[in-house]
Amino acid sequence: MVHELLGLNNNRVILRGVPNVSKDLEEVVLSSAPGHDAFFQSHRNSNFGELGEAIQKLLQDYQARSQQHQVSNLKSIEDMQSFMEKYPELRSESHTVSKHVAIMGELARLVEVCSLMDVSAFEQDLACTDDQGSHLKELMSKLDSSSIKIPDKLRLGMLYALRYETAMQNAIPAVKEAMRRGGVPPNNIALIDAVLKYAGAKVRGPGLYGTNQSSLSKMTKSFMTSVQGVSNVYSQHSPLLMDTIESAVKGKLRGEDYPMVSKLGSGIGVDNLPLPQEILIFMVGGMTYEEATKVSEFNEANAGRVRVILGGSTVHNSTSFLEELKLI
Repeated sequence: MVHELLGLNNNRVILRGVPNVSKDLEEVVLSSAPGHDAFFQSHRNSNFGELGEAIQKLLQDYQARSQQHQVSNLKSIEDMQSFMEKYPELRSESHTVSKHVAIMGELARLVEVCSLMDVSAFEQDLACTDDQGSHLKELMSKLDSSSIKIPDKLRLGMLYALRYETAMQNAIPAVKEAMRRGGVPPNNIALIDAVLKYAGAKVRGPGLYGTNQSSLSKMTKSFMTSVQGVSNVYSQHSPLLMDTIESAVKGKLRGEDYPMVSKLGSGIGVDNLPLPQEILIFMVGGMTYEEATKVSEFNEANAGRVRVILGGSTVHNSTSFLEELKLI
């Protein structure tokens, strides 16, 4: 979320120009390196709601510690010595607390100003459920709304086009017209065709939106979702990468979809290999922090059994991805 809304480059977040941010917080570092930022290390994968609660507790704990070390409480030489020993730690803690409060404050401001709770819930629904009539109606409403920002209208239009490109009545021309009326510039509307050229049904790999899955597999997944429910509507989506990893771990990757080069000869396919204990994945063209988060959760859940190492040529957010899409 930080990368998407604020940008995260070489572990640095630029807050220059953000309302009510002091000069020493105009550029801050988010690093999970041991001993650097324990709060970020513990909460880097937390969602927006969890992060808000954690920062509130962080602030309360810091205030309690600060009150213990107020000058008015120094009654003896031992108290003064203890204060001086703790002073560097308190200064460092003060900067850490201020940094995370500033980042959370700006995230909360953008969420409110850009109506992102509403937009995000619809993005998740577009990605995870198949309901063309309902989706088209809600999309048209959002494209006509003045409270939805132009970049968000563009993303919603692209998600609709990717899901319903092959539907009998995909309504993509009507969506483009609604985007135009909603203020989306023509060069951005053209990205609808660009994303279909890049990742449309004719060119993308198997698995997205349930394609190339057996009817039994689809029914099982749908049944489990309906039984277990969705704990958070803002985190329904799971990257296709995780389905691929699960298939690899179970030895169910299809050889025709995942060809391999082997010293043993061309007759050996990925579906004939023993179950892996370590999987190295490199995403040519880029990966996302959502994928990195899911891989981290997978590794934690499968510690001692299998480990996945994820890398890529870059880490994308929607802005950087669209910039590359413009080059197609």
